[in-house]
Amino acid sequence: MPSPNMSSRDLRRQLEHEILLGELTPGTRLDEVALTERFGVSRTPVREALQQLSMMQLVEIRPRRGAFVKKMSLRELVDMFEVMAELEGACGRLAADRMSDDERATLKELHKASEVMVKERDYDGYYRANVAFHEAIYKGSHNEFLSEQTKNLRNRLTPYRRLQLRQSNRLTSSFNEHSEITEAITSGNKALAEQLLSAHVTVQRGSFNDFLASLPMDLIDQTA
Repeated sequence: MPSPNMSSRDLRRQLEHEILLGELTPGTRLDEVALTERFGVSRTPVREALQQLSMMQLVEIRPRRGAFVKKMSLRELVDMFEVMAELEGACGRLAADRMSDDERATLKELHKASEVMVKERDYDGYYRANVAFHEAIYKGSHNEFLSEQTKNLRNRLTPYRRLQLRQSNRLTSSFNEHSEITEAITSGNKALAEQLLSAHVTVQRGSFNDFLASLPMDLIDQTA
């Protein structure tokens, strides 16, 4: 049950969590009255939480219209995926060079565990497994700054990457790509690990353009 003593920080964390999980999708209006009723708090912590989310670029506050989960322009989305590919590639290269034997074993286990989710078409379960798999690579890079920056950008793209997995045959393709990535990293092939992870994130071979074309019109800011 929501607590009337929830702080603006608590509210911000809860809404941030829902945005990053894709439960509150880009374009969703965050009505102050509805939020005060939902969490059982006054409007002051709600307004403060929305201001904090606005500073984090997760929410857009429009004069006389209210707060909305922020949409990205098509150009911004493409740019962010491009940077994400570079960051992931760097993590893969370093992980192939620096992972311990235990970390390599963990990566293999995480990959194997996701196979049942592919067979069952469990999109949400696979997404969670996907996050764990990639975070194991970030950690295995043994570069805390790179790991943190990669996770931050990954979180910003979460609603879009969740949708990406629902493309036709994407679960199977993603799993197969993870197989190649796991082999490259655990065998210490730095160049191949970097190449595979970069391609994996941008979903090359023509499917990234298909993904962009498949996005709902209200998910992207068409005017930016």
